[in-house]
Amino acid sequence: MRWSQMFVPTLRDDPAEADAPSHRLLLRAGYVRQLTAGHYSLLPLAVRVRAKIIGIVREEMNAIGAQEMLLPALHPAEPWRRSGRWDLMGQEMFRLRDRRGAEHALGMTHEEIFATVARELNSYRQLPQQWYQFQTKFRDEPRPKGGLMRTREFTMKDAYSFDVDGPGLDASFEAYHGAYTRIFARLGLPALACEASSGTMGGADSTEFMCPSDVGEDLVVHCPACGYAANIERATSELPAASDGPGLPAPERFDTPGVRTIEDLRAYDAPADRQIKTLVYILDGTLTLVLLRGDHPLNEQKLVDATGVTEIRAADPAEIQDALGALPGSLGAVDAFLPAPLPVIADEALRGRRDMFTGADIDDVHLRGVDVGRDIEVGSWADLREVGAGETCARCGGALEIQRAIEVGHIFKLGDRYARALGVEVLDPDGKRVPVIMGSYGIGVERAMAAIVETHNDDRGIVWPPSVAPFQVAVVVAQSDDADVAGAAEDVYAALSAAGVEVVIDDRAERAGVKFRDAELTGIPFRVTVGRRGLAEGVAELTARATGETVKAPLDTVAARVRSLLDG
Repeated sequence: MRWSQMFVPTLRDDPAEADAPSHRLLLRAGYVRQLTAGHYSLLPLAVRVRAKIIGIVREEMNAIGAQEMLLPALHPAEPWRRSGRWDLMGQEMFRLRDRRGAEHALGMTHEEIFATVARELNSYRQLPQQWYQFQTKFRDEPRPKGGLMRTREFTMKDAYSFDVDGPGLDASFEAYHGAYTRIFARLGLPALACEASSGTMGGADSTEFMCPSDVGEDLVVHCPACGYAANIERATSELPAASDGPGLPAPERFDTPGVRTIEDLRAYDAPADRQIKTLVYILDGTLTLVLLRGDHPLNEQKLVDATGVTEIRAADPAEIQDALGALPGSLGAVDAFLPAPLPVIADEALRGRRDMFTGADIDDVHLRGVDVGRDIEVGSWADLREVGAGETCARCGGALEIQRAIEVGHIFKLGDRYARALGVEVLDPDGKRVPVIMGSYGIGVERAMAAIVETHNDDRGIVWPPSVAPFQVAVVVAQSDDADVAGAAEDVYAALSAAGVEVVIDDRAERAGVKFRDAELTGIPFRVTVGRRGLAEGVAELTARATGETVKAPLDTVAARVRSLLDG
């Protein structure tokens, strides 16, 4: 390939709209261009990187026995309605009607559609099955950002396993876990396998593969001592044992004029860890009281996971006052003071606590001496609190750290949810019809590309790992107007091509400095420079992009030298 014939529109300055290093560098280096918010055109260099990523993923999928398919991106509403996700997905699903008025959607994911294909399975003897595809997904993101990291249109490798029972699913899940570990290692991504919430996918266990990054939108809780890692939506920690006194025979009211916050109430000898914080949420249309310790924040995804609701929002002040007779700041769930019974869900950290403080459901009045077990009718208990940095690891007692990360892969144990909804059944060994057990496994291809750039860059541009670089070597003709230099560079280019190296020759009529800058900006792992001075010595300069180290090599040994570097 000749640089003079390629379309690589590099930019000298950072684009004003870029809000992440990968966004900035992929624009500057001529890999992508934005069409509109959340939609990007991939230019020739990006297409080459994308193909490398897909190739690595495909090899690892095939290695565990997965079979590649390609299913439609436009879906009829019916299978989504059968699974219950037509309404659950809400506004993030692109919906349309065809000319006959039939409802369709652009696929956000393909559980329902793969399950529809799987209805042709009829016996346990056909299982397990592992199917995957590379397909465009569409999500109407309310706030696309980060370039390729959060878009409305993207390529997903989504895979699905079909097993006859739980142990079979466990084996499939482990096979994908291993494949994902190998994929991210080959992509040069330091991905942590983290416990995660399954969200709208449903099912039991799920694992996210998270790449630490300052621009990541997720928070990962990690213990360096034992390796425990979990998305903050799932993470737990060990709390010090509470030492409560006997408390009072019954809750006692006291006036708290102007008290509106946990901090305000501390002035009444009520430490935050002895307060009960009462939050009011509307869960699937039902007003619900959510209780936590005063110094603990709520993680809303934990509340969703604990209750299984599809719609969640904080109640507004008017709804709260109408139901409880007081405004936020004086709320509580003590039975004797509630105007009417309401469902209550409480965080596990409150279980068994005595001598606590909470609101009396009367403005500017609170209660002391509250015994949670005696005074509050808790309908359900759950882990609702968000873990904080420095808290104690529940596994080993080490100190937990919290870091930002990019989700680059997610694997789910779906169970039989989609099989039951779509009628995917097989005969088991006893001749009984049973629903198949499914798993779902995803990797966002363009997001992986962006994450690689986030992990591999410096002040001069992108630094691609050789496994995914658009080219492995750039041959730079330092003086294009010198026939001898140009001829020697062409010989090196031909030798590299013959050695199976993916090489581009920069034969443009540009200054050497411009060519060096573009080679560095685009991130090509090795640069071979052929110039007058080196030609006089019979050598070329070989520069490693990652280290900046330059060595001289005889012209007739360059191809072998580069080949050994790539192979070693």
